Parts: sequence; C-alpha cells; structure tokens
Amino acid sequence: MVKSCAAFVFILCLLPFAAAQNTKFSIKTAETAAPKELAAPIRKLLAKTSIQLLDAGGKTIGEFWFRNEIPADATQEQIKNGLTYREIRQSEVLGAVRFDQDWTDYRKQKVKAGVYTLRLGYQPADGDHQGSSDFQEFLVVIGADKDKNTDLIDFKHLAETSGKSIGTGHPGVFMLAPNETPGAKPDIAARPKNHWVINTKGEIVVGGKKVGATFGIGLNVAGHAD
Repeated sequence: MVKSCAAFVFILCLLPFAAAQNTKFSIKTAETAAPKELAAPIRKLLAKTSIQLLDAGGKTIGEFWFRNEIPADATQEQIKNGLTYREIRQSEVLGAVRFDQDWTDYRKQKVKAGVYTLRLGYQPADGDHQGSSDFQEFLVVIGADKDKNTDLIDFKHLAETSGKSIGTGHPGVFMLAPNETPGAKPDIAARPKNHWVINTKGEIVVGGKKVGATFGIGLNVAGHAD
C-alpha cells in the first residue's frame, strides 16, 4: 500500500512537467503597429494586430504581422474547391516579423534578432531539395533594410537577398503547412517531428476585389528539416 501511494505521488509530481513539455510555445495577439523599420508600402499591407510567439517561460521570441488581404490568381471554381499556396504568386509579401532574440529557420540557420519581411517562396524542383521538407512552400525572410517595396521579385534575387540578410549562402526559410479550416482566431499547434505552427488567415482578393473567401496560413515557427 505504501509503495502504491508513493508511486501515485511520483506520477502527480510528473504531471506539471509533462504539461510544460506540451506547452513549449504559446501565442498572444496584440494591437501593435508593424515596425517602423519596414518600408511604408509594406507596412500599409499589414494588419494592425500582431501575433506574438512566446517561449515556455512567457518570453517573447518574435512578433508577426500578416497581410489582411491576400492577392490570388484564382478562378471561382478554384476558390470553391479550396485554394492552395500555389494560387498566390511567388515572392508576394505575406507578412513581416520582428525577432526579439536570435532564432533558427527551418534549415537550422541562424536568423539574427531584427525585422524582416516574409515573402512567399516555392522550393526548387531539383534533386538537391527532394525530400528535404514535408511541404514545398515557405516564407522567405528578407531584412527590412533590403526590401523597400511590394513589387514581385524573381526567385534568384529573392534567394540571394534573403541569404545576404542572414549572412549565409542559402535563403532563410520557414515552412508553410496547409491550414484548410482556419479558426476565428490565430492559434498555435504542435505537429509531428516537434514542429510548431502558427495558424492564421487572410481575406482573398482576386483582381483587386474581395471575393468573400478566406485563406488559411500555417507558418512553421519552430522545428527543423530532418
């Protein structure tokens, strides 16, 4: 009986630890304007509400601003069947981030504390990248001082500018996961391989007009490629 009680007490002691392990990250929203380091045309695109990524101790890792209205090249049939990231043009500005501390991207590359734009990038369809990630769409980080307007840019320039922004020969990338049924509010969810994804959404715009459809974004903010 004594041994059973001791074992029960031991299990109770482990529960807070297990709970902490399952809440490694959290988020909260804040009415915060996008950083002034961003160029004015880019700031104009972004929501007035940010999503703050917090560690287990409640310390801010980074703060994200996403685009309210997301332009897509899509037909009514595509919208009805559900849009994918591929209906959004590569290099489109989808958001911005201010990292309050040094962080690592999906490739375990160091991304120094600072302000960056987040542009859509597709993984190259070549043998060098085959099987390197679960999904093939990413948000590419570019230093705010190197990204001055909302124009689309070619992939080579996108990759080179991002690589220079983080001081490597490879762009800084955060994988995008599908978010087919976005909730009313942003959330953060654990995924396999110890990946953590911020889920949010924006309103779809086609040809400059709102079409009454929302698009879910799932940004992998923690966890790395194998």
